Amino acid sequence: MAFLKFEDIDKSFGKNNVISKFNLEVEKGKFIVLLGPSGCGKSTLLRMIAGLEKIDNGKIILENNLLNDLLPSKRQIAMVFQSYALYPHMSVFENISFGLKSEKISKDEINSKVIEAAKILKIEELLDRRPRELSGGQRQRVAIGRAITRNPKLFLFDEPLSNLDAALRSEMRVEISKLHKKLKSNIIYVTHDQIEAMTLADKIVIMNNGKIEQSGTPDEIYNNPNNIFVAEFIGNPKMNIFKVESEDIINKNTFKLFNNEIKYENLDFKRGIYVGIRPEDISLENKSEFAVGISVDLIENLGSEKIIYSHLNNVEIRIKSAKNIKDKNITIYFPKNKLYLFDNNKIRLKT
Repeated sequence: MAFLKFEDIDKSFGKNNVISKFNLEVEKGKFIVLLGPSGCGKSTLLRMIAGLEKIDNGKIILENNLLNDLLPSKRQIAMVFQSYALYPHMSVFENISFGLKSEKISKDEINSKVIEAAKILKIEELLDRRPRELSGGQRQRVAIGRAITRNPKLFLFDEPLSNLDAALRSEMRVEISKLHKKLKSNIIYVTHDQIEAMTLADKIVIMNNGKIEQSGTPDEIYNNPNNIFVAEFIGNPKMNIFKVESEDIINKNTFKLFNNEIKYENLDFKRGIYVGIRPEDISLENKSEFAVGISVDLIENLGSEKIIYSHLNNVEIRIKSAKNIKDKNITIYFPKNKLYLFDNNKIRLKT
């Protein structure tokens, strides 16, 4: 039995359909990341779980309890927002304990819960401070602490790290991952940042135009994308995609790409296809059967690795390598076993 279940969820704002026939089952204790571009419906879905948006059609079920018509306060869900949503005139202690006071529990229990949450998040020394005296990362810890004290069945995180700088985002990713392992709780986490998704998730759900494009573990999504949208969305820099026109289809299982003939015995190429390869899979040294000469346009130096930009047939190509490049003209190698093939509808072909 699924811990959390979505059945045929639909949501529209006027004529704008935001979520369409959304179905998903979540196991107990899992960290689920909803990943997708802005406007794909992921935050709207989160708000429907929390009870902050009405569900037009379908059901959301949490531990066999239908959430659709329950008040937000009755759902046993805690939400952490992008904006922290802290009360500026209250201390950290008062912010964390605010929700508990409304539940009319004893002062001793409130104190115990706040201290326990502060210890988990390493903010014990901040309890007497006001939000204005805290860094962005500390404010986010306070917002998470307020959620922890409620002992919810489900945590909802709505792009909680987007207001932090790069160093703090990296630090907070680690802290949230540790928190999940310690609490063994269910988390639904919304982001458009693929690094957050890859490093945090037990399961990634990639959304586009209100629908699920693919769901699976980070490794499954990265290594076996269902289509070009997923292939390009996961990976940094994004996957290189090249169109093979129908005139470059030599026969039913052979095509030509950059003057190289490539053959797959078990496929049947009837029309044009797309070929993809990740920037990190293109080699500058391992001479494979597929070699291409390029002229270097730009090198982005990231320290331990370089991103090389060039063009092939007027299509930009990106190569990721640790090697220092000094020559303007170089040869790159495409290992055949690293190529991804997609049909004319941009759906993955199994090779």
